[in-house]
Amino acid sequence: MSTTSVAYGDAHPLQRTRWSRYRHSLWLLTTRDLKVRYSTSALGYIWSVLDPLVMAGIYWFVFTQVFDRSVGQQPYIVFLLSALLPWMWFNGAVSDSTRAFLKDAKLVRSTMIPRTIWVNRIVLSKGIEFLLALPVLALFAIVFQAPVNWNLALFPLAIALQAVLTAGVCLIVAPLVVFFRDLERAVKLALRFLFYASPIIYGVADLPGQLHVWAAFNPLSGIFGLYRSAFFAQELDWFDVAIAALMSGALLAVGLLVFRGSVRQVLKEI
Repeated sequence: MSTTSVAYGDAHPLQRTRWSRYRHSLWLLTTRDLKVRYSTSALGYIWSVLDPLVMAGIYWFVFTQVFDRSVGQQPYIVFLLSALLPWMWFNGAVSDSTRAFLKDAKLVRSTMIPRTIWVNRIVLSKGIEFLLALPVLALFAIVFQAPVNWNLALFPLAIALQAVLTAGVCLIVAPLVVFFRDLERAVKLALRFLFYASPIIYGVADLPGQLHVWAAFNPLSGIFGLYRSAFFAQELDWFDVAIAALMSGALLAVGLLVFRGSVRQVLKEI
């Protein structure tokens, strides 16, 4: 195994030992991020769920107590959280990926680990925070007596698709921000737009009929539908899921191409 191939981020290990080292390094950096995040906060875990809970509470109040127009399914708080929690994973990972190289520039330059780890550890750490927040969703489902069905078994599929999608987007964003610093602000604006363009506070069924097909080309629609189908079976649309799978795979492929093509220049810039 050549030093050059490792130094410039070959993300596809050809040998078992290489893959084992990759996993070890990825897990080491991920746990470091989580320890730093939680050890410096008195409330620790609570902060990881407080933000989505406050947002869910606001939207629940607006759409159930203020406006006389129903959206989504009942219980609405469960409908909200089943998409809001995975959104926080996607949003947090993509936002943090804009600083993936700039934040730890010295370590990135001096270590010989594959460079993709500096991006994937963000995706993994935010994914772990998402998994740690799932008991909150389960608690609200119990309190508000949301019916659970066999589609709960599709949760791992939703998590896998979201991991692929998030990694793909982050692998595109992380190196490009190094060259175009204004892209960091543009990403934040794009995420704000995407929040309202995605079926989070509403469902695909709440959109006008002519927009249903277009909504499917937002891969988050199919992914959120998978999560929600555990409580609301009618939210599952396999056409949306198929489009989400295709787009997630395509974005991951593009992300790897962009990353591999730019990582040498990234190391010179940071």
